[in-house]
Amino acid sequence: MTAAPTISFTREGFRRGFRIAFPLGFGMIPFGLVAGLLAARQNLSLVEALLMSGLVYGGASQVVALETWRTDAPVLGAATAAFIVNLRFALIGPVLAGWLRATPPRWRWFSIATLVDHVLALSVTDMRQGRNDAALIPGISVALISWWLVSTAAGFLLAGILALPRGHPLFFAAPAVFVALLVPLWRGPRQDALPWLGAASVALLSAQLLPGAWHIAAGGVAGAALGAVRDRTRPA
Repeated sequence: MTAAPTISFTREGFRRGFRIAFPLGFGMIPFGLVAGLLAARQNLSLVEALLMSGLVYGGASQVVALETWRTDAPVLGAATAAFIVNLRFALIGPVLAGWLRATPPRWRWFSIATLVDHVLALSVTDMRQGRNDAALIPGISVALISWWLVSTAAGFLLAGILALPRGHPLFFAAPAVFVALLVPLWRGPRQDALPWLGAASVALLSAQLLPGAWHIAAGGVAGAALGAVRDRTRPA
């Protein structure tokens, strides 16, 4: 039986996480601008927009919630949409559970609260390269949340100038970020083709059949299930 790798938590790991994540912040700018613009359109104040970005800290769920915010159901509809979109973290969290358990309590809850897709992509890539420094996670998170708050504020303050119509290319920033995050996770068709194609197919089909954002959760569950079946049936 192979011994479990020793997981460390070092300042160098934190600094390294910050360094490798900081350039990704440039890609988050359009995403944050969209969140800030939508917050301004919903008549939130700048403080409220920043609190939402800092406390919710979920780009996709924030955008979906703000777009579904209606006067007839201002809280329930938006909260339900955010919940559905964030269901994918029930699948993401266990992947990093070993690192999170090795993280000191003062950083553990921060790491959990700021666990986003970027963290998963960079951390899994690090794991596959044989590194096991859990401080990478909060290092990544500090860099990304800094960019996120700045870009949200910029989008809010520019809302009066950037009166963008629905369908403007800037609103493609959100899906573009997620597509780019797939690149470091791809291990080749033999390992990933089945779960990835399955997840995409189920998500596209569910988008036509189910209301709201349930297709996101459906695709994630389908991909995870197919990945589990593949691993169980793969020859040792």
